[in-house]
Amino acid sequence: MEADRRSLSSEERADALEESMMRRLDQTAPAQTRGVRRGTGVLFGGLTPGGLPLTLGALAPMPPKPTIVDFFKLRLMPHTVTHMLQSANDAQKKGEPEETVLACLLHDIAVNLIKVDHGWWAAQMVEPYVPEKVSWAIRYHQALRFFPDPAVGYGYPERYVQIFGDGYVPEPYIKAAYEKARKHKWYMEARMITVHDLYAFEPGVKVTLDPFIDVIGRHFRQPKEGLGFDASPVAHMWRSLIYPDNPL
Repeated sequence: MEADRRSLSSEERADALEESMMRRLDQTAPAQTRGVRRGTGVLFGGLTPGGLPLTLGALAPMPPKPTIVDFFKLRLMPHTVTHMLQSANDAQKKGEPEETVLACLLHDIAVNLIKVDHGWWAAQMVEPYVPEKVSWAIRYHQALRFFPDPAVGYGYPERYVQIFGDGYVPEPYIKAAYEKARKHKWYMEARMITVHDLYAFEPGVKVTLDPFIDVIGRHFRQPKEGLGFDASPVAHMWRSLIYPDNPL
């Protein structure tokens, strides 16, 4: 087991831990719904993290002009949705600006496509549709997870110590991204995603999308053609979620 852990990068281990914690959010769901096919990753084939095959159900069809709300309801993995809703809910309850709430709501959206560098991927997915500050914050939250900021109450997560050990140093590109973000005028936007991330792994706490519909409407530029069909540079990412089984 120790050899297996050492073979993983910090990002792989941190993402594996976060996924495990998010999956716990769905443990109270009825057993017959857990294998329903929603989102990518293991829910689209292969084995579960425990090495067992997963029974998949049919995907619900998407509307002709899908909105971000449709993706939350019909394509994103349920445990990821629960985590992001809890994060946005914590930000909203603590009086954060709406752009920060939106960043928390979308910060892990890319794990439905890919795990590696999910901050960069998520930022790219939403960049054409959100204020620049929001996509910038999403991009850099990934690196900031590894670096404490006592001024805002963000300490190095104890769960990281348990995984990586004391004195762990992330890969150079993660540290370089942190140092760049630390000097940026929007540093606090990304930092607050990590702060509200800490309070978004509460089993049994259910949050609906309803309180965030108006925030989305004010700050997410929904293309009239529908996400995936607007010929933007990232339309293919959204189509990958719409048609995950297309062979070509």
